[in-house]
Amino acid sequence: MSEEAEPQQDGSAQPKGLLQQMEELMAALNANLSALNADLQAAGREPAGAAEERSRQGAEPPVA
Repeated sequence: MSEEAEPQQDGSAQPKGLLQQMEELMAALNANLSALNADLQAAGREPAGAAEERSRQGAEPPVA
């Protein structure tokens, strides 16, 4: 993983700090886990096989 540079006021680039990188990674992980939780919750409310059938047809999941 490469360090991304962040522009400073004087125009020079400085690598992101470890704390900032960890905060960004935790935010991304939290978003992914929230999306997974929503998917699992929706799958638990559907009859077996409904999600697979819906994905084959290209339909959106039902909103409860």
